[in-house]
Amino acid sequence: MHNLGIRRRPVGHKSLFGAAMTALALVHGAPASAQEATTAADSDEAPPSQHIIVTGSRVARDGFQAPTPLVVLTQQDIQNTSPSNNIADFVNQLPQLAGSTKPGNSRLNISNGSAGINALNLRNLGEGRVLVLVDGRRSVGSTIFGWVDINTIPQALVDRVEVVTGGASSAYGSDAVTGVVNFVLNKKMEGLRITGDVGLTDKGDGFNYSGSIAGGTTFADGRGHAIFNVEIAHQDGIYEVDPNDRPWNHKGYLAFANPAYVVTNGVGNGLPAFITFRENAGQTNQAPGGFITASTGANPNALRGLYFGQNGQVIPFQYGSFNSPVLNSNGTGAAVTRTVGGDWRVNDSGRRIGLAPKDDRWGAYGRLSYEIADGIEIFAEGSYNRQEVFFNAGPNLGSATLGTIGCTTTPVPITCNAFALQTLGAERLAGVDSVSITTTAADLPFRGINNKRKVQRYVIGAQGEFDAFGKAARWDIYGQYGRSDLREQLRNIMHVSRMKNATDTAFAPAGNAGGYAAGSIQCLINVDADTTNNDTSCVPLNRLGLGVADPAAIDYVLGDPYRKLVLEQFVTGANLSMTPFATWAGDVSVAIGGEYRKEKIRGSVPEEFQPVINPNGTTSNLWSVGNYLPFKGSYDVKEAYLETVVPLGLGIEFNGAVRATDYSTSGYVTTWKLGATWAPIEDIRFRVTRSRDIRAPNLNELFQAGTANSDSVRNPAFTPDLANGPQFFPYSGLTTGNPNLKPEKADSWNIGAVVTPRFLPGFTASADYFRIDLEDAIDSLIAQETINRCYEGRQEYCDAITDDPVRSTPTVPYKLIRTQPFNFVSKLVRGIDFDAAYRLPVGGEGTITLKGTATRYIDNISDSGIVGTVPVNTVGANGGQASTPKWIFRTSINYETPTFSGTVVGRGVSAGKYLANAIECTSGCPTSTSQFPTYDNNHVKGLFYVDLNLTQKVSVKSGSEAEFFFNVTNLFDANPLLLPETGLAANSTYSDLLGRTFRIGVRFKLD
Repeated sequence: MHNLGIRRRPVGHKSLFGAAMTALALVHGAPASAQEATTAADSDEAPPSQHIIVTGSRVARDGFQAPTPLVVLTQQDIQNTSPSNNIADFVNQLPQLAGSTKPGNSRLNISNGSAGINALNLRNLGEGRVLVLVDGRRSVGSTIFGWVDINTIPQALVDRVEVVTGGASSAYGSDAVTGVVNFVLNKKMEGLRITGDVGLTDKGDGFNYSGSIAGGTTFADGRGHAIFNVEIAHQDGIYEVDPNDRPWNHKGYLAFANPAYVVTNGVGNGLPAFITFRENAGQTNQAPGGFITASTGANPNALRGLYFGQNGQVIPFQYGSFNSPVLNSNGTGAAVTRTVGGDWRVNDSGRRIGLAPKDDRWGAYGRLSYEIADGIEIFAEGSYNRQEVFFNAGPNLGSATLGTIGCTTTPVPITCNAFALQTLGAERLAGVDSVSITTTAADLPFRGINNKRKVQRYVIGAQGEFDAFGKAARWDIYGQYGRSDLREQLRNIMHVSRMKNATDTAFAPAGNAGGYAAGSIQCLINVDADTTNNDTSCVPLNRLGLGVADPAAIDYVLGDPYRKLVLEQFVTGANLSMTPFATWAGDVSVAIGGEYRKEKIRGSVPEEFQPVINPNGTTSNLWSVGNYLPFKGSYDVKEAYLETVVPLGLGIEFNGAVRATDYSTSGYVTTWKLGATWAPIEDIRFRVTRSRDIRAPNLNELFQAGTANSDSVRNPAFTPDLANGPQFFPYSGLTTGNPNLKPEKADSWNIGAVVTPRFLPGFTASADYFRIDLEDAIDSLIAQETINRCYEGRQEYCDAITDDPVRSTPTVPYKLIRTQPFNFVSKLVRGIDFDAAYRLPVGGEGTITLKGTATRYIDNISDSGIVGTVPVNTVGANGGQASTPKWIFRTSINYETPTFSGTVVGRGVSAGKYLANAIECTSGCPTSTSQFPTYDNNHVKGLFYVDLNLTQKVSVKSGSEAEFFFNVTNLFDANPLLLPETGLAANSTYSDLLGRTFRIGVRFKLD
């Protein structure tokens, strides 16, 4: 078991850098990272051979500017403004990236293996629809979805990051639906670079450090070159939200059902169905030591509202000035689930939620190249990375029904729940048949995610130049092998049947077959009349109170399920770029090439952790989460492409590409691109692209044997008079792969202009409109939709539903629901990117650079095509990872001299809705529905954060220098984007959850 709570003594709050506000005022409202302001050619350290490379095109030609928008982040940008020791945190500040998976927001990705990684998401269309490259080549994925973890890229060798914000499948292949992020390494580094830093939050937690050594040298009279990089990084986990440190998560900001809302004959009474409170609201159906939600018998619900404190103390819950009744899951009565005032703080699940994982990683990279003849270079490179993360995925929330029949008789019969009688007493239990409790289980350790990853990548190849048609032609050929060894480990997970065994307790009768002391509390299965269900390892678990659970019982009911996976990637490719002829307007360039790729997955799960497979293909889960099944599969793909650039005169240049792709699983598909640039005058350049792009199904979507979960679904036939069964069905679900999936297809437009006015030297600006229409997108129906479709009479969905004969009761059937991914969703994403930069000299050797970038998202619509569902535009909603703020922006101002650099960054998102589909009203409201619920307040504030970075260079000796840097993220300790949630009351995707953080370090450059 793991329960690694790390807490550091707080440091004092100080007033830091008040002058930064003045600097920020100069750039407030101005966007950042203009794509034309820092191009590849502007990088001082980029070797000449890299100047011609333009991500988004395979054509290698001096001076060529692709029509696809390109954002370039130089090494200087990264060092001056990076908020952490991970480059992904900096890249994710670009407004073009939205909804990315990061360590801070992946806490609930408990069973899919993605917790703790940094995976990029362009346009919030999914991490699998952006292609991540290293030096223009693919990298093996770090999850079953094929997502590349940016942690595996050698951080200290990154010379620049190029972000293509448009479809690029015709140039680079599958997955480049929203664009490409290419990490370009400095392959000609000379000398030694040593970097080290440490960081801490101003609350005294989140301690972190990193260090790296990178170097390069030439040999053999300059014909050979070698580079290397080794790095290490550590971060302490933050496993709870201390109300003294971060009070924003303890204000009691919740949304819940409006008790005044009434539906008569299917029509609401004009009031909102849900109310959002700003302060002092809490849940009343859970408590750290257990909360009684209902009781049955001659005096039903007599015990509702009692909760259990230290050592089982029975405490009446103090309901506040307002409470919200809802129907119980069986459709009867009313259970108070929310309150304002009173004991609203009793539920502690929001405090026991992790903000950051414990993260340890190290990596090594090396590259060797040698010019075997003039214009011909061979090379080999390899990398190896290891990472282990441990995350608090939240408390072991649970519920139980404690049978208490006969507890008032003497002697105590075996059917009595011993802990219920011991804690509540016979008087309270008079006339009570059973007690239902819910708990946040403070006696149990939190659920943990303990993922380990080993990622390897090896490349051999050759590249060079030769004369063809009187012009330079460039070529390369390579072979690549990548492998990821994943151990997806969960900690402290409830074993379903063992938890039931340990919770159902009884006083052992005299002369029992197990030999237990008469009157001692034992597991019911070991002292009842049935000897076939005995489990001698069962230890009774008291769930009524704090400090009452037997550690041996905790060990019995909790376990650590895991699975091992091996992902392998084999790639070979060849590319040729040349200029075979010219037209009246100039040289015509052509690039051709081909690629073969094979992707494989295989996995294993210890038998004791696997769910039970039922005859109908569904599962009976052993664990509350993490019911893994082993699976394996593979596919290969063959591709060939042709791209050309044709000048047409009058400042017009055409760029077109086509790629033929053949998948072993899904067949043939063609992708293409048509683009053009037009520069009528030197000061402005227009650009447009139209492309067809694809995303092929990943290994998980094709081959997974099944991932299982347990929950409940609403009965679509339910009516208040109970004529059609209970309101909710408990269920176990199994999601399996679908080998018949086809590639997703996207049609994209990018239309924009770049302005570089001669009358304002140093200024550049651009605006680009983008539109992505995605068809046949792969998705799975949730269990609720499956049962809804069955209720509508669609037999294919009814075929996926059966009743579990073991867990069903005469009144509440237990459902087994099977789902698969299909190509059935269409998506539309639209928006406009704005970029600007202005650089001007100041004084003798100083410069001031203003940068700004912003994206106005217009649409992010997903349409399942299911009858009865209405597509919803999630743009303008700030309620979660799947939502997209209307505006995302980043601004910066940098002052730099040869020895000093200071940068102030302002970044944030606009205000918006809490839920995209909610209707805000206070009176005259339409009838609330599941698709369009009504709220009295559906507004969520925006965010604005300020960061500061200071760098001072110090001369060490001739040819060497040291650079000290100091970074403050969230300088003014602004709160996260707060949400009316019962757990973590913040949007963890776009927020800084940790508050003000400091980082100090040094860089040595030794030549």
